[in-house]
Amino acid sequence: MRRPVSLLLAALPLSVLTLAACNSETPDPTPIETEVPEELAKGGTATSRPDGEDIGTPMAERVATIGLLNKRNNVSRDFEMKPGEATRVGDVVIRLRACEKTAPWELPQDEGAFVQVFVRERRGAETERSWNKVFSGWLFRNSPSLNVVEHPIYDVWVKSCAMSFPGEEED
Repeated sequence: MRRPVSLLLAALPLSVLTLAACNSETPDPTPIETEVPEELAKGGTATSRPDGEDIGTPMAERVATIGLLNKRNNVSRDFEMKPGEATRVGDVVIRLRACEKTAPWELPQDEGAFVQVFVRERRGAETERSWNKVFSGWLFRNSPSLNVVEHPIYDVWVKSCAMSFPGEEED
């Protein structure tokens, strides 16, 4: 189908204007400096209110229960750990960095922990065994397949994270 010449001529000025708007100069890469809002500049953590009062359980007081399975001998163990702690069982070390759970009023409910797993093993043609990080990331109780510790011998998962929210404090 052929288009009328008048239609093509009418579209020509629009095309020229579009091309004229483009220039070959690159934009200035320096960032524009702006001020940080006062309520954000005070620092604090994600669980801090602007008045400085912490809400919820501080990270150091949370407790996660982590499960470890040795697939060779089918032995599993549970460990209660606080963020910052590490536990060693034979050739595996589990380090807990953080522990979180959703608030009681939020759906869907879930619990998770940021875990690092180190295994002492030989790599390739090495004769000496060394510690290798095999996993570093978030593990979630209700979505274990979302992030998986992929290791032929060990499996690690989150069983729970104990913490409280405002209004849940015990008397």
